[in-house]
Amino acid sequence: MIRIFIADDHTIVRHGLRQLIDAQTDMRVIGEASNGRQVLLAENKHEWDILILDLSLPKVNGIEVLRRLHEERPELRVLALSMYPEDQYARRVLGEGAVAYLSKEQSSEELLAALRKVARGGTYVSSAVAATLSPGEQPERAAPHESLSAREYQIFTLILQNRTSSEIAAELDLSQSTVANHVARVKSKLGVRTIGEIVGYGHRAGLINMP
Repeated sequence: MIRIFIADDHTIVRHGLRQLIDAQTDMRVIGEASNGRQVLLAENKHEWDILILDLSLPKVNGIEVLRRLHEERPELRVLALSMYPEDQYARRVLGEGAVAYLSKEQSSEELLAALRKVARGGTYVSSAVAATLSPGEQPERAAPHESLSAREYQIFTLILQNRTSSEIAAELDLSQSTVANHVARVKSKLGVRTIGEIVGYGHRAGLINMP
């Protein structure tokens, strides 16, 4: 039996995932969380075979949760399920320790297939993303945001979620001056001068949906 923990801040999404998974004969949900802090403080982490992790969790965001869990339980299989575009985020999330990445636009059948493959020890991404990760592909020139460090990228994605510097500092357990230094490096690497221009870059790069 595949034991699955769901972390998503939307009650309807968690309920739908639980119904889908519990209807299967080879898997079941053994817990849920609505924010990143609940995931990190959960007492039954040793029982999880797979964590379905939303990247935009409140309190502690999904990428930070992934980083901390990977240090604590490197063997834990994490499937990142997100609204963010796969072609922009999959490579980064896999690099942080996830073994699968699916957009929330994918079908329930693909999610179940991903869970089963991950449970068998495999890695899962959509066919479109797999093509971009193939070693035989001619690499494209890296976009500016690809040069961000892991911490800079975390802060960059939180800025795209309209988090303030104080909120970012609290979520990542950093001082505001440290956050300010990281933001300055993000601006430099992206070639922008303001927070608004960082958000504009995110729109142009397809990293966030246009309103």
